[in-house]
Amino acid sequence: MGGEEEIVRIAKRLDKMVAKKSADGAMDLLKELKSMPMTLDLLQSTRIGMSVNALRKQSTDEEVISLAKSLIKSWKKLLDASEEKSEEKKRNLSLPTSSSKESGNSRDQSSNKRQDAPKTPTTPKITTFPPVPVTCDAVRNKCREMLTSALQSDSDHVAIGADCEHLAAQIEECIYQDVKNTDMKYKNRVRSRISNLKDSKNPELRKNVLCGAITPEQIAVMTSEEMASNELKEIRKAMTKEAIREHQMAKTGGTQTDLFTCGKCKKKNCTYTQVQTRSSDEPMTTFVVCNECGNRWKFC
Repeated sequence: MGGEEEIVRIAKRLDKMVAKKSADGAMDLLKELKSMPMTLDLLQSTRIGMSVNALRKQSTDEEVISLAKSLIKSWKKLLDASEEKSEEKKRNLSLPTSSSKESGNSRDQSSNKRQDAPKTPTTPKITTFPPVPVTCDAVRNKCREMLTSALQSDSDHVAIGADCEHLAAQIEECIYQDVKNTDMKYKNRVRSRISNLKDSKNPELRKNVLCGAITPEQIAVMTSEEMASNELKEIRKAMTKEAIREHQMAKTGGTQTDLFTCGKCKKKNCTYTQVQTRSSDEPMTTFVVCNECGNRWKFC
């Protein structure tokens, strides 16, 4: 447990360095990490790889960059080894099935089928980013840059340890796969993601995308209403309720008449109400609603 606490402590210090854009003392921390025994479980629980990679990208010190690369390379071997073991285990599990098929004795075959080991649960999937989809399209690359900038609007991405460039590429790829080209629909979709991710009044959306609670596939197709902050959702809900209430009041509290002709549908099926909106010596204002098409107008 002590080892994990120590790695978490180092990760936090590296994250602070990245946030302050200062790598003073980074070499000592990286050397300390190099001397520590590292396991796949520790890598996943502490997310130290994210912190080291963020430092490597920001640093201009060749020694720091070189040591960070060396650490990431050695840790990647742990991941590769784990994946190889998983593949080998799957192959071994499939061997009894193939041997039973090759047996010529039908009685042995049925016996083998009965004795087949129950399926073991699949090994937990290691959390890794899918490969970055590469594109040579200038428009798409520019959109990825702007999405990256939106994801980096504050220091949340450093604390969470998210790879904003990679995440932006995934979001853009999902938008492109949905729209199938870079026309105005594509550009408007990208713009709406950027404005919502940069919205200082809606930090929860950005945090949820950075930590994976909202996937690239989901953010790529969300509507403006779905991306909106809770505050804005409440305002919209209140406005909708008010509009419905006004419409119902006009219909239930008004008087039905055929004296007015609707300017839209030309029907005479209307309801009107009269309200004193000005001083008492002025005539009342008449509000009219068409019961056929919902058109509204007023007479003063």
